[in-house]
Amino acid sequence: MTEIDAKIDALVPAWLTLPDIAEMFGVEVTRVRQLVKDGQLIAVRRGENRALHVPADFIDGDKVVKGLSGTLTLLRDDGFTVEEMLEWLFTPDPTLPGTPAQALRENRGTEVKRRAQALAV
Repeated sequence: MTEIDAKIDALVPAWLTLPDIAEMFGVEVTRVRQLVKDGQLIAVRRGENRALHVPADFIDGDKVVKGLSGTLTLLRDDGFTVEEMLEWLFTPDPTLPGTPAQALRENRGTEVKRRAQALAV
């Protein structure tokens, strides 16, 4: 797992630990770890105890935000590191408008995925 640098950490408005997410989903923490391992979520080590954290914007109530998994796969296929994915997802884009993470939360995933695919070109 990646340890987050201060610049990327500052872009993400809020973080959740894996146990927090497990509680929200009503599952064991091992299930959330599996989501990270399978690439459906990305987690980074941060804070004093270097616990794994996931951006809160990736969670929608009791599930992963729609379209996130596919977007992460596209970015990974484009050769992005975890930090580069976070930077891209949380950097404001005036043409979107907002951030790609925000657009995913607002069910505008098609446009986010189109832009992620265009990065490979």
